[in-house]
Amino acid sequence: MSESIQGGPSTAERILLRLKTRGPAAAAELARELGMSSEAARQQLQKLAAEGLIAGRQADTPARAGRPRQDWELSAAGHARFPDTHAQLTVQLIGSIRQLFGESGLDKLIHQREGEMRNDYQRHCAGITSLPKRLEKLAELRSAEGYMARVEKDGRDWLLIEDHCPICAAASTCQNFCRSELQLFGEVIGQQAEITREEHLPAGGRRCVYRIRRVAA
Repeated sequence: MSESIQGGPSTAERILLRLKTRGPAAAAELARELGMSSEAARQQLQKLAAEGLIAGRQADTPARAGRPRQDWELSAAGHARFPDTHAQLTVQLIGSIRQLFGESGLDKLIHQREGEMRNDYQRHCAGITSLPKRLEKLAELRSAEGYMARVEKDGRDWLLIEDHCPICAAASTCQNFCRSELQLFGEVIGQQAEITREEHLPAGGRRCVYRIRRVAA
């Protein structure tokens, strides 16, 4: 998709990013949020649907009494528009490592990656004692790696939300990648809180979501 004349993201790109980061939405909702007319939004959505980047689905709640409402969401091709870290090569390399060195060799590779990430995260979080600030720094580091991460407050808890997974192909091939990351997050957060995964993109979720709950002293 092309950029706008001003060099910023095109309307189509803004729609794709909105659907990626916030989930399905109706045409009227997208028009309101992106500051365009309903007709312009519908035209853009039809173009994106014709390109196979989005698909319509019946919304959970009707627009009016008894009338179904259509929401739009990213298709597999739409998700693929966001960067993946050399997905095909990664899957091939994982297969080769399994064939040459077995599962133990692959575990050593994951352990090595985990150790490097731990050192990097701990270095950047050193001296940050506040749990919210530590989470914000972790989200910043993850976003720099392509995970589109952010932190939201949810009652007394926090949610670490990752709208994209740049290693999704690798994680789908070997789920130990995700298991090591969950453990790593817990180590970075420290003993003042516990972390659990509530949504998992490689398992069919729309994104990865981690709940962080402070532990009573």
